[in-house]
Amino acid sequence: MRNVIMAAVVVAAITLAASCVSTPAPQATAPAAPAQSAANDRAKALVQGGGDAGSPVPAPAAPAVSVPAIDQPAPAAGQLSPEEQTYLQNYLARLNYMVYYNEDAKIDPKLAKVAVSQANRYLLEKLGLSVIDFDQIEKNKKDQKASYESETGGSIDLIQYLAQKLNADVYVEMDFSLTSETRDGKFYASAQGSMKIYDTSTATLLGSVVLSSQTAFSPNSADAAATNAIASTVWIAMPKMIDQSKSLLKNSLTRGIRYEVVIQKTPDSKQISQLRRALAKKIREVEQVSYSAGSTKLNLYTFQKGDKIEDAMYDAGAAAGMNDINLVYSRGKSFTFDSGL
Repeated sequence: MRNVIMAAVVVAAITLAASCVSTPAPQATAPAAPAQSAANDRAKALVQGGGDAGSPVPAPAAPAVSVPAIDQPAPAAGQLSPEEQTYLQNYLARLNYMVYYNEDAKIDPKLAKVAVSQANRYLLEKLGLSVIDFDQIEKNKKDQKASYESETGGSIDLIQYLAQKLNADVYVEMDFSLTSETRDGKFYASAQGSMKIYDTSTATLLGSVVLSSQTAFSPNSADAAATNAIASTVWIAMPKMIDQSKSLLKNSLTRGIRYEVVIQKTPDSKQISQLRRALAKKIREVEQVSYSAGSTKLNLYTFQKGDKIEDAMYDAGAAAGMNDINLVYSRGKSFTFDSGL
């Protein structure tokens, strides 16, 4: 009996030892990475160029919502963008003036020169602007007579043509008369008249400023009294003319600075239509004034310099099949091209 009990104990011990050997103890293992972390790693690998682009990418648990970009609306008619406003302000600050006198008023040429010279002196000394002096205008009146007639056919005044040719933004025409007298051996004079302000590119009268002065005095001569009267009259009027010209031009330039473009030899109206559409991609406003097989006239309104107009014409010409379009001549803001057809 004792032997049976001992045998049972041995069998139980062997069974317990076998169970301990066959069942290994659990080992500490790192927790599996969550699916979101795997997806983030996969997305990073794709963006950085790593990994297999063909492998499926788990969708993120909470995808971000993208907001579409909103384009800035184009400025409404008559409304300028900030860039255009800046260009216009700079343009008005550096206007180029050409001052002359009304030749039909029969003003003494010596006194006319005094008046123009005093106006130019104001522009130079007070505003630091470049000027087109009296002698330069007189010389151009002789030298440019033939080209004036061939280019315009007399459609505009010669002085207006010179203002365009010399790239003036504003043409100012002075018209005045003198009243003089001698009292007690002394000489007195006063001047009255007007300054007319023209937009050179359009030849449009913008406005006028009154010329008026107090009586000037000279103990030496009537000419000296007249010179004093004219000088004081012009210097009084110039600040008013400058302010008015800027204000009036600003109001007239809401569409842009106007450039006149003439294209010679335009037999195909469809090409002109293509040219207009191509120009409209670079120019604020394109206006067709006239069309014929011989020539087409456009007005381009933009806040850009003249050289940009020439560049735009070449690009638009190529788009419209006018690969040989070329500039024939230009004067100020007026351009004439040959289509090359």
